[in-house]
Amino acid sequence: MAHALRLAERGLETTTPNPRVGCVLLNDGRVVGEGWHQRAGAPHAEVLALAAAGEAARGATAYVTLEPCAHHGRTPPCADALIAAGVRRVVAAMADPNPLVAGAGLARLQAAGIATESGLLADAAHELNIGFVSRMTRGRPWLRLKAAASLDGKTALNNGVSQWITGEAARRDGHRWRARACAVLTGIGTVRADDPQLTVRGVACERQPLRVLVDARLDVALSAKVLEGGRCLVAAAVADRDRIAALRDCGAEVVVLPNAAGKVDLPRLMQELGARGINELHVEAGFKLNGSLLREGCVDELLLYVAPLLVGDAAQGLFNLPELQQLQGAIRLDLRDVRRIGDDLRILARPRAVGS
Repeated sequence: MAHALRLAERGLETTTPNPRVGCVLLNDGRVVGEGWHQRAGAPHAEVLALAAAGEAARGATAYVTLEPCAHHGRTPPCADALIAAGVRRVVAAMADPNPLVAGAGLARLQAAGIATESGLLADAAHELNIGFVSRMTRGRPWLRLKAAASLDGKTALNNGVSQWITGEAARRDGHRWRARACAVLTGIGTVRADDPQLTVRGVACERQPLRVLVDARLDVALSAKVLEGGRCLVAAAVADRDRIAALRDCGAEVVVLPNAAGKVDLPRLMQELGARGINELHVEAGFKLNGSLLREGCVDELLLYVAPLLVGDAAQGLFNLPELQQLQGAIRLDLRDVRRIGDDLRILARPRAVGS
């Protein structure tokens, strides 16, 4: 199963909106076939493993990182392929959270007389497809908020200068996280200050994530780099026909999602992205939007790069959050991973549920 998970990781950047899945076929103690899902519309991992095994699949055990599908999508059901190949036993790391499957795949195998098990290395399988699980169970993507800060928690000088707080190794690592995401989101403040491209650069990537811009009043300049090349979704709070038409002429799409305060309704935007098949959402924004996303419960994970430098109190902070009078009101985090990247420190943390 560990090998199947490593195979599934080969599709880390390409399978969206599908899950990342690997499969290994074992017969008489030796691997007779293996495969991983590469992209939507392409054969699933089980089908590729069966094709590699040929007749050796008969009587084999299939180790698959996600319950085999039992429905017709772009491809036929994998459960049927496993049955037809004469597989004796199927071990799934986890059940498929997709309501179209959700146990039906294993049930179909059992009905055909195939022994099944589920739960082997389930935590690792869940982490590999955490965005897919989020979209299937919550209707919204897994939001990973990336930020780079000095040791005293500052992201930019008071005059807006922020390049570069962290070193080249950390910046390259950040692009790897961009590459695995289905979409990269920023706000109009960041576009004004830095004019970012929001593309994956410097690391291998077969496809560029969708770019998402939160711009309540549609103030973005039509010359902004984030609009170059299309594949940009602009989330607004006003239905300005002329501005929307101009942005569409640039190849962008506009969705109007106002909240009661006249800003973009961020939870509704998360649902909109989920409906568009976005599993993992990578955010690189300023302290105002970062704070809003945290306050409105949209952030699932923090990816924070901390540089060994001090820039002083007058510099800009990480999150625009209200002042606290008691520490009980602080957002508490669970540290998931801490490691050194070049000269910088990378922290992966998740906000705890309220009351935990």
